[in-house]
Amino acid sequence: MKPHIVCHMLASLDGSLHPSRYTTSPDGTRAEWSSLYEQIHEDLEGDAWIVGRVTMAEMSKTGAHPPAHAGKVERPHHFARRDAGTYAVALDASGKLHFSKPDVGGDHVVVLLGRDVADSHLAELAGDGVSYIVSETAEIDLAAMLDVLGREFGIRRLLLEGGAGINGSFFAAGLVDELSLLVAPALDARAGNQGFVEFGESGLAGKMRLSLTSCQTLAHGLIHLRYAVSPGA
Repeated sequence: MKPHIVCHMLASLDGSLHPSRYTTSPDGTRAEWSSLYEQIHEDLEGDAWIVGRVTMAEMSKTGAHPPAHAGKVERPHHFARRDAGTYAVALDASGKLHFSKPDVGGDHVVVLLGRDVADSHLAELAGDGVSYIVSETAEIDLAAMLDVLGREFGIRRLLLEGGAGINGSFFAAGLVDELSLLVAPALDARAGNQGFVEFGESGLAGKMRLSLTSCQTLAHGLIHLRYAVSPGA
């Protein structure tokens, strides 16, 4: 069964995801905004969180280290452990992420991979104690992979925490149930600034509807907006 998915993001007024680029504010600092984001992350009580390759690479910061002899590897999945309290999930279609340990901040790592990922990469992940799920179709079927996360790991509530690309894919596929958006009193305004959700030239018009469920003013000038997400007309 698919987990309940909450897209939880911190953005500037013009949608930027990079606090280091934000203008300053007399109401608060970038560090205070990020701290409140993490606090609400905990309050949302997810069993797991998921990010894309680029975001996870900033956390793992490890190079490739495939084993000398890969041997036989498990496909389409390998479950290093199923009893972790919380999970860190990464979508890495091309198999470019590497890990030096099986967790991020104590959350067990699970990687969602494309069908054509090399056996040597799977052997590396397994050797590092990382769990993985390999797509059985040419295009990654997010819904099918979410079903595996729910069935095999008992994940019932998953926090989707961007980049813009993975957020857009989940929204376009109709997989997001809620949006939790913290808006900081700041601007980025750089050329080419990307918003917190993106889905190519077609965008998301007609694919979904947002219904406001709450709006709170928090400390340090932050506004917390929450929306229910439903299919488009």
